[in-house]
Amino acid sequence: MDGLVEFRTGDGAVVAVEAVEERSGSRLVSRGDGTVQATRTFEGALDGVRSAAESALRVFRDGSLKPDGVEIEFGVKLSAEAGAFIAKGTAEGHLVVKLSWSPSAPEAGAPEAGAAS
Repeated sequence: MDGLVEFRTGDGAVVAVEAVEERSGSRLVSRGDGTVQATRTFEGALDGVRSAAESALRVFRDGSLKPDGVEIEFGVKLSAEAGAFIAKGTAEGHLVVKLSWSPSAPEAGAPEAGAAS
């Protein structure tokens, strides 16, 4: 493991995550133990991912498909400078969307399947 990035939560707890290697020309300066202090809170780092999830949910809930359930999975990486971002997976970005529909209940007054008349 290259090092850790420490994020503070809104209530002061510390969340340590494995450092993401920055590809830009700059490098963050870490403490002697290899830990870097993030410039944002943990919640602040996740704001962009939350907005992306809200937008994706709107697309699938408000469309013509009308699923009973929507499950969205993001691969998320955390960076001391950039905060959280959607991780690159086997494709260009990592996003899994699962939509589900429940069988509809029989309408009131309608005979059940297999019932004799």
